[in-house]
Amino acid sequence: MKVGFVNIFGKPNAGKSTLLNALIGEKLAIVSSKVQTTRHRIKAFLNKPGEYQIIFSDTPGIIEPKYKLHEKMMKAVKGSLEDADIALLLVDVKESWQEADEIFSTLRLKVPAIVVTTKIDTAKEGKIEEAKAFFSEKKYCKEWIGISAAKGNGIDLLLQLILRYLTKGEPFYDEDDLTDLPTKFFVGEMIREKVFQLFGDEIPYHTTVLINEFKEKDSLIKIQGDIIVQRESQKAIILGEGGKMIKQLGTLARTDMEQFLGRKVFLQLFVKVKNKWRDDELKLREYGYNS
Repeated sequence: MKVGFVNIFGKPNAGKSTLLNALIGEKLAIVSSKVQTTRHRIKAFLNKPGEYQIIFSDTPGIIEPKYKLHEKMMKAVKGSLEDADIALLLVDVKESWQEADEIFSTLRLKVPAIVVTTKIDTAKEGKIEEAKAFFSEKKYCKEWIGISAAKGNGIDLLLQLILRYLTKGEPFYDEDDLTDLPTKFFVGEMIREKVFQLFGDEIPYHTTVLINEFKEKDSLIKIQGDIIVQRESQKAIILGEGGKMIKQLGTLARTDMEQFLGRKVFLQLFVKVKNKWRDDELKLREYGYNS
């Protein structure tokens, strides 16, 4: 069977997480219209027994680090570059192709790369053909394809291109596995996604989530988590007047968790202030940023 690691790279908000979810057919990576939503490398497995096992990796958007948190995010990108068998290089059809080309050129890939121009459903007439002409002539580009992951357009064709470049081998994971990450990780990401959805400005970028308790009981799953912020003013915003905002956040997150887990969930959330956690090595490790 065909087996390999297919890792997804691009600038923030290029559509990497949306593509991963579309390829797998499950919502594993959180999605937001805001940049820098993805902070971890998320592996997801696409299995067709006897035919292929593709290990996809969603990676953080490529940025210039400003904090230790950013440095760890870019280490996750570097690790993905080192073990990739195929690279998917994503660029939003409306973004600067020149900037994307500069990033893709500096990656110095040693594996076949497929340039994926995303969100083509939003493109003006002629723009898709221009993107194909621009990227197809680049040395790093083995194939070019335009897709709309949100609409499901081009996903099957992209899968065919990937399989063309994979080699035969033994599977790395059990065919029933969907990911190598624990359920607690995805629960925390669902809470963090709601922070991105409900709050603007700097709040999502100053926030992380720590799951302290995940207990499966007869009738439900009990989950307790801390939403970590950097300042008291941010805590007040997330709590909202009379606890209104934290209650709304918890309701939205619990709904997603119950759908994901297939069980009733009792969710308890607290907001805690940890000053400058994004630059604190010990806190970053405590919060799961171990790269």
